[in-house]
Amino acid sequence: MEIDRAIMESSDQRLRTKYKNATYVIERAFALYQISETNLTSSSVPTFSIQSINRGKFELVAFSFNGGKDSTVLLHLLRAGYYLHKEKSDQSCKNLLDGTLKCPIRTIYFESPSAFPEINSFTYETATTYELQLDIICLDFKSGLEALINEKPTKAIFLGTRIGDPNAVGQEQFSPSSPGWPPFMRVNPILDWSYRDVWAFLLTCKVQYCSLYDKGYTSIGSIYDTVPNSLLCSGHSPDSNENFKPAYLLADGRLERAGRAKKITSKCESASELSNGLNNVDPHLASSLTASIIGVGDEILFGTIGDKITAALCKKLHSIGWMVVHVAVVRNDIDCVAEEIERRKSTDDMVLLFGGVGPLHSDVSVAGVAKAFGVRVAPDEEFEEHLRHLIGNHCIGDRNEMALLPEGITELLHHERLCVPMIKCQNVIVLSATNVSELELQWDCLIDLPNTPFVTMAPYISKHLSTIFSDVEAAESISNLRFEFPDIHINCHRKSRVGPLIISFIGKDQTRVESAATKLSKKFCPGSFSEVNSE
Repeated sequence: MEIDRAIMESSDQRLRTKYKNATYVIERAFALYQISETNLTSSSVPTFSIQSINRGKFELVAFSFNGGKDSTVLLHLLRAGYYLHKEKSDQSCKNLLDGTLKCPIRTIYFESPSAFPEINSFTYETATTYELQLDIICLDFKSGLEALINEKPTKAIFLGTRIGDPNAVGQEQFSPSSPGWPPFMRVNPILDWSYRDVWAFLLTCKVQYCSLYDKGYTSIGSIYDTVPNSLLCSGHSPDSNENFKPAYLLADGRLERAGRAKKITSKCESASELSNGLNNVDPHLASSLTASIIGVGDEILFGTIGDKITAALCKKLHSIGWMVVHVAVVRNDIDCVAEEIERRKSTDDMVLLFGGVGPLHSDVSVAGVAKAFGVRVAPDEEFEEHLRHLIGNHCIGDRNEMALLPEGITELLHHERLCVPMIKCQNVIVLSATNVSELELQWDCLIDLPNTPFVTMAPYISKHLSTIFSDVEAAESISNLRFEFPDIHINCHRKSRVGPLIISFIGKDQTRVESAATKLSKKFCPGSFSEVNSE
């Protein structure tokens, strides 16, 4: 069979391993769900908007084909897997290497009016070429599956799901359908395949794929939310598909969905306002996004080292208008990290995690993030490649535990100044900085990213007054001032037990900050307060 032969003759060891694992899953499914190849003598067009082409009888298993690159890979893996399955059970297949063996699996295609014409034409051409028993379903995915399963006793459906897909979180190679969906087994032979694996297979086997991939499209949805990937633009006019390189030239497979439009809602619109209804305060100046900072390290809790990173992060966040609402330091323990993240990820706009990143036994941050989101850690090929360039062959293959990242929720934040990209899992960013100098670099790169996760807002402005008055003498005036200026954070501290009292006024409106400081000064004798810096 030509697919099996092409892969076995390839020098790509990784591809051969992926192929063997995928075909093993397919053979397993064929063994579990017996194939019946008896052709029907007649057929009628079924109800529920399902149309049938080349119908055969494959009662228990179906294959969901959408014309995309992943399902194209799966189609040819199914052909190869069926050949290997037949080879073991039928000696007459051993010499059948010309690709004429047809896989009788029933194929379902969800036709949509918003699909690209190229996708539709490729699907029908492929169905004709490989004599697919194509069921065309003109309903949404869930309703279509209900109709299909009600009409036929379908027990398992092969899907081209990969771990980076939005719906892949928590899935295994054999995963029952989700609660509320019609009951069937999801079979995911290429779940652990990367973008690079997909293209290595298609190019090695020299099979046809949808022409859109040669025009810069890297992930295809509907005509309304899909454009060529700008990272493949090779000309000055991105409006023409002729100025885009083919999809297989995308350097970082993590960015394959960069051409898929996202509905963006500005968090600024829903950010809580600190003005407490004050009409004289600009809402933009009063609004803020919230962040939590979590440090991981027994060395901080034991006092072995001082935590300077948190203070530096607070200043960085305040400089772009974010409010730090929670700071915590936890032990080098997966459960402790997970519990703290779980408490903060649903209440704050962003969680910044530092410490506990690396190859040591105490580096548990990434595993803690995965546990907080209820996912497992899995090998990440793109991240592993960066690590290999950084540390050579000291930590490769199965030993590279640093390349295990939270499955299905990880986004790598690339910047040319960073040797290794930063890790973002939904609204949690894992920083590898171990000192303020490293933090400065990572922060600058975060803010400089075209798709930076941080919305820059009006920065916080501060004014600090020093007085020799005791806390008791200043307390009432400061307390009253807080009611008059609820949009200003008024804090007090002393740098030493006998040192002066420092009153800090922090807000986003310079005029309001100045007004609050002036009002306090006027409550006391001239010269009672003097302005000092924040250090």
